[in-house]
Amino acid sequence: MSLVLEPPPPPLSKSKTGAPLRRCFTSIRTALPPPNHRFRASRFPLHPTSSSRPTVTVVLKTEKEKNAVTEQKDPPVRIVAVVGQGSVSPLKCTPWEEVMMHTAKRLKWVDEGYDMVVVTDNFHQSNYQTAMDLQKELACADILLVVAVTNQDSVKWIGTNSRNIPNVICFESDPGLVNKLGGSYVHSEMKGSIFDKVVGISQLKKTDETKEVVQTVSEAWDRCNSDDIRFCLLVIINAYIQPVPTLKNLRSKGFSTLNCMVKNCGPQILDCLMDPNCRKALQCLNKCSPVDQVCNYRCIASFESPKLEAFSLCVLQKNNCLDLDAKIPEKPYVQPMLKFRGKDLCHETAEDLFVGWMGSLDWSWRVVAGQNPAYDQFPCQYQLFYRGKAKGSFWYEPVFQVKTLEGELVWRRRKYRVKRANVPGTFYFSVLDNGVVSKEYWTIVDVSEDFSWGLFHYHGAARVAGQSYTGAVLVSPDGTYPKQTQSNRLSSALEKCGIKEWELYTVDNCACQDPPLGIPEGSSLHSMLDAKDQSWSSV
Repeated sequence: MSLVLEPPPPPLSKSKTGAPLRRCFTSIRTALPPPNHRFRASRFPLHPTSSSRPTVTVVLKTEKEKNAVTEQKDPPVRIVAVVGQGSVSPLKCTPWEEVMMHTAKRLKWVDEGYDMVVVTDNFHQSNYQTAMDLQKELACADILLVVAVTNQDSVKWIGTNSRNIPNVICFESDPGLVNKLGGSYVHSEMKGSIFDKVVGISQLKKTDETKEVVQTVSEAWDRCNSDDIRFCLLVIINAYIQPVPTLKNLRSKGFSTLNCMVKNCGPQILDCLMDPNCRKALQCLNKCSPVDQVCNYRCIASFESPKLEAFSLCVLQKNNCLDLDAKIPEKPYVQPMLKFRGKDLCHETAEDLFVGWMGSLDWSWRVVAGQNPAYDQFPCQYQLFYRGKAKGSFWYEPVFQVKTLEGELVWRRRKYRVKRANVPGTFYFSVLDNGVVSKEYWTIVDVSEDFSWGLFHYHGAARVAGQSYTGAVLVSPDGTYPKQTQSNRLSSALEKCGIKEWELYTVDNCACQDPPLGIPEGSSLHSMLDAKDQSWSSV
């Protein structure tokens, strides 16, 4: 799993007047109180789905009622996304309307209570009822997301009808549109002493929190991928509406964290601070939002070292000083392929599909493209699958390149233990990555009969690091995209994962000299499929 670490942001667009369009917001919070607007009972007819939010069990911990249990249902989170009519996103020139409709679907994977309506900004040109319905939906919206809206009639209408919405975020849009977070306006630049007068001493902490949210959302949006678009909304929900379990704050929880670290990991902390690479890693991580997996893993991959591994192993894995417990996501459910070359898939054949080209080549597969922005997009990704010496053992070793934050190109390698799940074509993976154990559930979605390409999907979590994630990798023997004749089958395989082809980030396989490949001596490869007798053409 890997990603190109710092994909360039899209070029700054300009409006017809020549003024730069509002791409992101970057500054401060005023002391305006949030309006009490939430959860009015209107519904917009274009709403994609109805919500059925899961019930949460709350244990009351008073002495008299410590065993009592009550059930409560959190209200839905309502989001309205308004996109410019005919506007095109930087995601392989996909229309923004399609991107946002897909985002609405992906939000449901996190929580069925997250409802997002998507409309284009030609509503003021439509019939009167359409505009009235949108007004009703805005009246109970928690978040208004405005993307690529530059039409002046639309800008005025949005400005008039969004005054009571506590969270308004505008991207790629007319600079006249105003951003708000938690009911407070977010200006485009610091105002020096005016900032101090407006905010007041009591607001300083909240202002710092808002600045962190603004920075996190702006940086995530600039990465231009579907995961980070959804992530932007989750960050705002978590900060200003209700907690998002997958985005628990990962910073120190005060004295208990510090006490745990000092009591159990003093030597490891000292060694890390004395080591230049480990110290850089901690400094880098401290600058990231704790919920931003892309930023955090970029730091880890750039500055990994034995000292960092020992630090993380003690503080997080062994002692869980941050007291976190991330779970492997259950959605989307992805069905494995059922047959290969006309025969029902069995466990042995499924393992052989992973082993792939190993034997004919020095690797099993090369990654063509990936979906997860934190783990799937590193350059030059080689997958090595093989059977170990011990009976029933199976291993996966990805080898990939990292362009560090200091501009150096380095090779990285991980080693996963792989075990069969109940259904053929599904597997449990586990790895110790820089001192933290990640556990993953992989699915072989499809592999072509001639082994010219394959698609693998995974759900994962680094429990004690508070990180849960999903992703998918498209693979081929030489790292090139499948032929056009395979496009329908590939689209069908991606659809099984809930992934659009425009979500995939193409891996850079141009400069992959001298990868550190090789598998342990005595390892075995295919069981049901003999690599020497494979009927497909050699690469």
